[in-house]
Amino acid sequence: MNPKSVIVFLLICILSAACKNKEKIEYKPLNSFKTPLGKEYPISTPSAKMLEQYQDAKAAFMVEPDNPDLLIWYGRRAAYLGQYLEAIAIFTKGIEKFPQDARIYRHRGHRYISIREFNKAITDLSKAAELIRGTSNEIEPDGMPNARNIPVSTLHGNIWYHLGLAYYLKHDYEKAFEAYLNCRESGEKPDNIVSSTHWLYMIQRRLGNITLADSLLLPVHQDFDIIENTNYYTLCKFYKGLVPEDELLPAGETTPASDAMAYGLANWYFYNDDKEKARQMMQKIVTGSSWSSFGYIAAESDLIHHFKTAEK
Repeated sequence: MNPKSVIVFLLICILSAACKNKEKIEYKPLNSFKTPLGKEYPISTPSAKMLEQYQDAKAAFMVEPDNPDLLIWYGRRAAYLGQYLEAIAIFTKGIEKFPQDARIYRHRGHRYISIREFNKAITDLSKAAELIRGTSNEIEPDGMPNARNIPVSTLHGNIWYHLGLAYYLKHDYEKAFEAYLNCRESGEKPDNIVSSTHWLYMIQRRLGNITLADSLLLPVHQDFDIIENTNYYTLCKFYKGLVPEDELLPAGETTPASDAMAYGLANWYFYNDDKEKARQMMQKIVTGSSWSSFGYIAAESDLIHHFKTAEK
């Protein structure tokens, strides 16, 4: 066989191997998403960088389809594009291959929350919590790094955080509280403390336990070095009476700029018996475009559950 033929033969072998390794993952692309309130949002066009990161992650997985780390990044990158059904399909394939990998249940559970499948999220995240029992915790790498490029969340913390959120969105406050306690105990970073404490406080206020709610704020200090969760930190200080309400609002605005801050304030009105003000603020949140943010989803859930807001 001459050298040229050898090269052709090798190329055929490489292409053949790539085809055998190629994983076909069935999903329906999302062009838009319709919320439970009937609001329909187009899926945003991704930036060139995000698209490139997704394509690179997919290509890497195609070469090594039995590598769980590459599968997870493929699913995460799909989710960052707003393609939650694709991400769920990828993670489902991963669970079939790696049924004891808690990380995959954690990420699929998160994306079930994004599409409002709260029962499925609870099932996945409960399984993840079961799988991490007795294991050491680990820092979870960031797909969208913060300004300091310092990851602040852990695998255990994220499992408990999202499980608590899923229960909260189902208005099962006792189970949500238990999950968020586990979340707070899973790490000592200030970012972890303020994010979990925010939900713990709101839950006990919803349950009417003001003294217990106030006691939960004790670990939050004025001099915390917060990297990511500045909104949750500001809200915790607001609950402690360390910042006035007008500091939650941008200059000249009547509602906070972020859904997280807006929902925290709306909820404060809710459990302080100004239900109409709470409803108005929650209604304003769901007129925004951040339909997959936790503040938006929580406001939407409250409008349906507590204010009986119907689909429009």
